[in-house]
Amino acid sequence: MATTDRQATTLALAHALSAAERGLAVLPLSRTKLPALRSPHHDDPGPACHGECGRFGHGVYDASTDPARVREMFAAAPWATGYGIACGLPPYHLIGVDLDTKSGTDAPAALRELGLRHLFTVPDTVVVLTPSGGRHLWLTGPPDVVVPNSASRLAPGIDIRGAGGYLVGPGSRTAHGAYGTLPGTAQLPPAACPPALLRLLLPPPRTPHRALADPGHGHGLVHFVLTAHEGQRNTRLFWAACRAYENGLGPALATPLAEAARRTGLTEQEARATIASAARMTGHRP
Repeated sequence: MATTDRQATTLALAHALSAAERGLAVLPLSRTKLPALRSPHHDDPGPACHGECGRFGHGVYDASTDPARVREMFAAAPWATGYGIACGLPPYHLIGVDLDTKSGTDAPAALRELGLRHLFTVPDTVVVLTPSGGRHLWLTGPPDVVVPNSASRLAPGIDIRGAGGYLVGPGSRTAHGAYGTLPGTAQLPPAACPPALLRLLLPPPRTPHRALADPGHGHGLVHFVLTAHEGQRNTRLFWAACRAYENGLGPALATPLAEAARRTGLTEQEARATIASAARMTGHRP
């Protein structure tokens, strides 16, 4: 096992250095896909440090394109078996579109439906295959636009990695298997994000009372939760609750959404916890 881990670390470092050579800032990851280096401030209640102290262990803020620094990070984390690629940084300002196929979701189909509805197609670009059967699409954004991270906000099963986030790099090995590029895409440059898709990825303008004039929208969100099948229930509830809070309906719909989720099989506690997570994700107090 130790030999296998050493081989995985050596391979991950080689892939990380190759990515850094292409201008992608990288950091070592453990088998759990989390940053391999522990924060040096884990017992320090002081103000947040994003690497100003000069030590390793600041997650995505450690990411670098400097080969010497990348080697130092991997030397400090000999248990690392993968690497992360920081999003939102120059020169690519990378945006990761994570398409999940677990839990009964079909994120690729949802993205195609969004494309038909909003008149965009995703261009040929780097595609990374995940051990669970999902896909990571690499896109680039404008340098003056900050794309936030989000989970199932665009559609159930579609997560976005933007500024402050990272993607697991191809060649990484995790507890669930290896990441690799889709044949024919490894040497492609990350393609520009279509403008129509980019608009969908940005936070909506704060108009807290806009949707109150449209109670039918709230009924539609409740119905969306009610029609969830097993394996979709939590994802659909989270997505609907995010939309409710974004449109100023969160407090009014919290109880109807929780009741709808309870009728599909979730417990009251599970439903309330998911709705609270959606409130926090969209910047509201649950």
